[in-house]
Amino acid sequence: MGLVGSVSEEMSNSSENQVESLPQSIEEKHQELGVSHVPIVSSFNERIRPLLDAVDKLRHLQIVRKINDKLNASISELNRMPKTLSSVGEALTTFMGIVGSAKESLNKIIVRGEYDEYLEDKNMHCTARLVEMLNQYSGELHNCSENDLTGNFLMDEIQVLEEAKGIELPNFLPRTTFLSILQKKVEKVSHIPVAFVDKVWTYIEDVVISVLMHHSENYHQLQLSTRRAGHSLIARMKEHSRNWVTEIVQMEKLTDYTSNPEYMNDWNKLMAQQHDFTRDVLENGYGSTFKIEGLGVVPIAGLRGYEQHVLLQAFDLKMRMTAYWKIVLRRMVDFMALHLQFCARNLVNKEMEEEIVQELVGRHDGAIERMLEESPAVAAKREKLNVSIKLLRESNNVLANIMDKIASNV
Repeated sequence: MGLVGSVSEEMSNSSENQVESLPQSIEEKHQELGVSHVPIVSSFNERIRPLLDAVDKLRHLQIVRKINDKLNASISELNRMPKTLSSVGEALTTFMGIVGSAKESLNKIIVRGEYDEYLEDKNMHCTARLVEMLNQYSGELHNCSENDLTGNFLMDEIQVLEEAKGIELPNFLPRTTFLSILQKKVEKVSHIPVAFVDKVWTYIEDVVISVLMHHSENYHQLQLSTRRAGHSLIARMKEHSRNWVTEIVQMEKLTDYTSNPEYMNDWNKLMAQQHDFTRDVLENGYGSTFKIEGLGVVPIAGLRGYEQHVLLQAFDLKMRMTAYWKIVLRRMVDFMALHLQFCARNLVNKEMEEEIVQELVGRHDGAIERMLEESPAVAAKREKLNVSIKLLRESNNVLANIMDKIASNV
């Protein structure tokens, strides 16, 4: 047991009347260990001094490392801050650099489908989100009530044929009957593409404004004008798409045409079942349904009161519309995809830069000149970083001197 331990044990076993003999006990134990000529504290300090010096050195090294880390971080942050602009030429160069950087980011996000700048923000994975919206749009078109081909079977067609009667041969199918049904069907789904372009451009607007604000964050003088230019541009693009959709809808209403051979193939397959269908309706008085391949099971009980030529014409009209309607819906989806791709590329590569430059330079309201005036927040941050860097460097020098003294005493 060491000196301090032995003394502690004796102290714990002593009673109050032995306190006075404590110095004598310490001296005796000291002599037993053969260190009668060395003070107790001095002997202890000499033994642990190297350890204490090593601990001090390690602690100082850790402090130096922390100071260096903070110093490097402050210097990096200061270097990332916008440089102080001294002329209109520098301001204009910086402004064009901001526009160019934003344009490249939007090209990556909207056109090329690259999202390395926004790995964690899925809302900025633009091409993937646009495909999702396009698929939802297609699903909404195909799932609307106008695609119910079996309910109330042939009743609309018979009604249209009745209203289209004229003083003419009875076995001709007037083209106006087909157009009449087509126009009603197109009109009932016309709100879907209009709502879709509004939704898409609202999403693109959020992406564009977010990117523009990110690239101009160091120049608050620019942000108001840049945001205004972005909103103005998207509003114009949205209006253009609405007008385009309106034209597409009107074209589908006015003309029943396709060069797609699927139309004739599908119509022929459906018409091949006309004879069996008519026979079941007119001759089978007990059946209430009939299965049409490619269409499904349709009710026929309510059709038995109509003449054969009416049923034949109504069936023909229905099958023509069934085959053609698939092509109409496909065109609405395909044309929409092509339109959006074209408009998105045009927005990024042409319209955006022109709009922002016109907003900031063409208005002559001093937006570029205001870039020469550093905002109070940026100036305060720059001053704070400079003070912090100065203090950290001074602290580094002080610690270096302490480390040198420790090294010289080892």
